[in-house]
Amino acid sequence: MDSYSDLGFFVLLARHATLARAAQEIGVTPSTVSKRLAALEQRLGVRLMNRTTRRISFTAEGESYLAQGNHLLNELKMLEQALAGSRAAPRGLLRVHATLGFGRRYIVPLVSQFQRDNPEVEIQMQLSDRPVNLLQDGFDVAICFGEQRDSSLTARTIALNRRILCASPKYLEHAGMPAHPSALRTHRCIVIRENDETFGTWRLTMGTRSETIKVRGPLSTNDGESALAWALDGHGILMRSEWDAKPYLESGRLRVVLPEWELPPANVMAVYPTRQNLSARTRAFVNALVEWFEPQGRRF
Repeated sequence: MDSYSDLGFFVLLARHATLARAAQEIGVTPSTVSKRLAALEQRLGVRLMNRTTRRISFTAEGESYLAQGNHLLNELKMLEQALAGSRAAPRGLLRVHATLGFGRRYIVPLVSQFQRDNPEVEIQMQLSDRPVNLLQDGFDVAICFGEQRDSSLTARTIALNRRILCASPKYLEHAGMPAHPSALRTHRCIVIRENDETFGTWRLTMGTRSETIKVRGPLSTNDGESALAWALDGHGILMRSEWDAKPYLESGRLRVVLPEWELPPANVMAVYPTRQNLSARTRAFVNALVEWFEPQGRRF
């Protein structure tokens, strides 16, 4: 017998109090089970079980063999499930969540192409800027920004995305270009309210130097597109993701403020439940996300 068959046999024995019960489950005689156990012990050169007519018990070597064997069998099972899942054709219902602006611009066309390529997949997409609980809300995949701390979820980077400070030439002509992060305290800043803890707090770094600035301004919102519109209209300095501000920077309608300073990145992540046997449709969609952004070098 090969090693994995022996492991499976020994794990089965461990579930029973006697060799007779194990033999009954396998469908052989107790003497056959006893002979196979003896052959296994002879091959390994150690005694694995103490057995009497009434019960069996493990030796120290048997306990170690069982513990490590269980681990190896589980690893093998996960590998086989992953390989089987990769061969399966994507089909069934896929529920996807994305933010409004990014979802409309980038994920909607991806979903269109993905469904053409995988006609047996039905896709329900929800766009919202409200936080989503992937497991409680029943989504298969969510496209999020920044690091994810939930250990029950897997996060895969699909595109690199900087945050930048920007303002319109109109505003900068009137208020001047700040030369240092501390100067932001005297400027009108447009703040996106994502949570109360970090509201109006901007953290900037340059090498080993770090500055945390509490900014203020007459306009704040929970909607990124509204904040961007106000920045374009000259109302102040805005912190925004590069994917959203890039067209306006290229056209000259916005200018980068403090370009030598860096803000915490907001990389685009595909987030999905951590499972041993991920569905073929979820795996295919995540792979499609990665491939979709590859031509850009995965950076905006």
